[in-house]
Amino acid sequence: MDTTLRRYPVGIQTFERLRKEGYVYIDKTDLMWSMTRESPFVFLSRPRRFGKSLLSSTLHSYFDGRRDLFEGLKIMELEKEWNQYTVIHLDVSCAKNQPSADELQRSLSLMLVPFFEKYGESDMEKTPGEKLAGTIRRAYEKTGRQVAVIIDEYDAPLLDVLHEEALLPEFRRVMQEFYQPLKSSEPMIRFCFITGITKFSQLSIFSTINNLTNISLDDKYAAICGITEQEFVTNMAPDIAMLAEEYECTPEEMHAKLKNQYDGYRFAGRSPEIYNPFSLLKCFNQRKISDYWFESGTPTFLIRQMQHFGTDITGLERIETVASAFDRPTEAMENALPLLYQSGYLTIKDYDRETESYILAIPNKEVRVGFVDGLLPVYVGLRGCDVQVGFAMKFWRALKRGDIDQAMGEMKAYLAGIPYVEGFKKKLAEVSNYEGFYEYTFYLIFSMLNVYARTQVKCAGGETDVVVMMPDTTYVIELKVNGTAQDALYQIDRKGYATPYASEGRKVVRVGVKFDRDTMTVGDYIVAV
Repeated sequence: MDTTLRRYPVGIQTFERLRKEGYVYIDKTDLMWSMTRESPFVFLSRPRRFGKSLLSSTLHSYFDGRRDLFEGLKIMELEKEWNQYTVIHLDVSCAKNQPSADELQRSLSLMLVPFFEKYGESDMEKTPGEKLAGTIRRAYEKTGRQVAVIIDEYDAPLLDVLHEEALLPEFRRVMQEFYQPLKSSEPMIRFCFITGITKFSQLSIFSTINNLTNISLDDKYAAICGITEQEFVTNMAPDIAMLAEEYECTPEEMHAKLKNQYDGYRFAGRSPEIYNPFSLLKCFNQRKISDYWFESGTPTFLIRQMQHFGTDITGLERIETVASAFDRPTEAMENALPLLYQSGYLTIKDYDRETESYILAIPNKEVRVGFVDGLLPVYVGLRGCDVQVGFAMKFWRALKRGDIDQAMGEMKAYLAGIPYVEGFKKKLAEVSNYEGFYEYTFYLIFSMLNVYARTQVKCAGGETDVVVMMPDTTYVIELKVNGTAQDALYQIDRKGYATPYASEGRKVVRVGVKFDRDTMTVGDYIVAV
């Protein structure tokens, strides 16, 4: 296939346009059809840019009876009737960034204006909820058909004010009143589909719709958004080959690069691994591997939540937990874990059916680098570009060729020359000890280089400060501020920090590092193999 003729739907969320204009489409219509028979009210949580809006638009076309748009797709073997329903499709992200509850009400009301023109309105209806209820009723009475209600990004206005104590209760009250009619309108509703990132339990969609089915962790619908490995190799073989030619590598090598960059999401215990659809399609469209998911930056609400709870970023590499700890309402959060998972910065990596426990971790390279880039200014006082431009390539190349002396020399020179010393001093005062600060610094810098770095790694003898995985070498690093480099190396050996890696086939290098408080950089180090 000539990939110059392939059209990638980057930024296109309208199913009709996608089908009519011949864009690449990964067929999910069989799952969509099954979902519409699961329950009359369905809720789906997925991270941003994961295809929720396209799924909503596809449902719109389906309930509008647009059989012509589905020719050649899986649903054609399932659907026999193609009944037409009245569709009320609302994109609540249009109501974001409102300065007050009154403006939020006005914005919600404006979203219903196109339906007033079709089905009329009443002067008796003052609030957005009253207007929504009236719209559903009049649409049902005027057409004689049940209504399909599709609400995309239901929580968007609330995420903006998640940390605004004065605004959040008022915004929640407005949104609750808006969604309240969905319950009372149930006899007139054929199907109601609601998408979002988080769960706000005090909103009426969760507290009053008793038969709302949350399919967010359902194995059956784990792949309803995103691209599975099977879909990737089946639908995108020519795209992989095209990009391989661009990068002068084999298709197999390019497949591995793309998998490392964009794959790794799982949305249920037995879910297949899922590629980020936005990033993957944009990569093919741009013919360049990059961190596209973070072009708009790390969400401010997430960083604030992590700061609010004092999140230990070094603990995000592997978290063993139960579903109730991360699939829980926003109001009930005791830490940032629910938002980290629901926003896509952590994902399911494993599931133990016997104990019903999950392993959560960062999905892939794109998330790791983009996430850390957003965290560097908050936790360390650096920007990602400072790290990458400052010494990243020199440090990486030195580690890759096994020259730890050169690597540590580059780090020593770089840290000594950072123009944010006062920021560093302030950060040092905020952490419980100096070594903790350097662990954070090491973790974030190594992660920006896409080196697999873990800090405070538990083993039989205690906790290793830093473990770095390279393709051929594992570096076991112990940091000391109150002590010598020799003390650090002795601790590695005495407590057996390197033992777990001896049988993995990589060369194991032990490094004891002494940091100098006065110069704020590497003071001394000892390397042992």
